[in-house]
Amino acid sequence: MINQDKTLQFMQIAMKYLPEAKEQLDQAGVELSMELIQPFMNLFTNVMQEAYDLGREDALSEKEKK
Repeated sequence: MINQDKTLQFMQIAMKYLPEAKEQLDQAGVELSMELIQPFMNLFTNVMQEAYDLGREDALSEKEKK
């Protein structure tokens, strides 16, 4: 299960880059709306959670080696 605090942090990161993504999509002729972006935001939070978990596991294994 995705940690609520991490999900909020991931969404804040996504919102930080949303204007840049919107500009690039506009240039490509793709219209962006909040309705269209929702599935991608869910995918983004899943990717970020998995990356966070992987980094956490790596940090713990490095700590155990020392």
